[in-house]
Amino acid sequence: MSDTLRTQVEELWPELEWIEDVQLRQQVTDTWVKAFEQSPLTPEDLHQIPFTLLVPNCPATFMEHKRCVVHIARDGARAMQQFLGKALTIHMDTVIAGAILADVGKLVEYEKEGGVTRQSPRGKALRHPFTGVALALACGVPDAVCHCIAAHAAEGDLVKRSTEATIVHHADFMSYLPFKNLA
Repeated sequence: MSDTLRTQVEELWPELEWIEDVQLRQQVTDTWVKAFEQSPLTPEDLHQIPFTLLVPNCPATFMEHKRCVVHIARDGARAMQQFLGKALTIHMDTVIAGAILADVGKLVEYEKEGGVTRQSPRGKALRHPFTGVALALACGVPDAVCHCIAAHAAEGDLVKRSTEATIVHHADFMSYLPFKNLA
């Protein structure tokens, strides 16, 4: 894996440092590196492309949305630990890693042509929760985190979400639905 690409991923994601488990932090980083290696997109593109193709002329970029989701997920999990911690166990590294990786599959779901972001042929066949899980599994990411990736979008409505996946799902939709409702 390219050291330059690894450095770029670490620059994109200062929140990687929030993951206390060093091995998990490495696996999450490796997943992003692997995604870029398979993607026509560059790290710089993520500061330009819309975070969703479901909102016409979406005004928020991929990284604005993604970093917001990670912060919402971590802050929400902390509040839940503070007020519900006696009744509910929350694994913070799983929440953070799941939030960072939730949309990693979009790197193979999206492509740019003539400055326009669109769904790739692979993206038409396999939405990003599926490709995200495949990328993460290939990098040794634990099943609990892969579950967060798989269950963060509408596909997750068909499974019983873990507490951590529920947090990531709601953080994602908190940062998505206001834009969808503008359309």
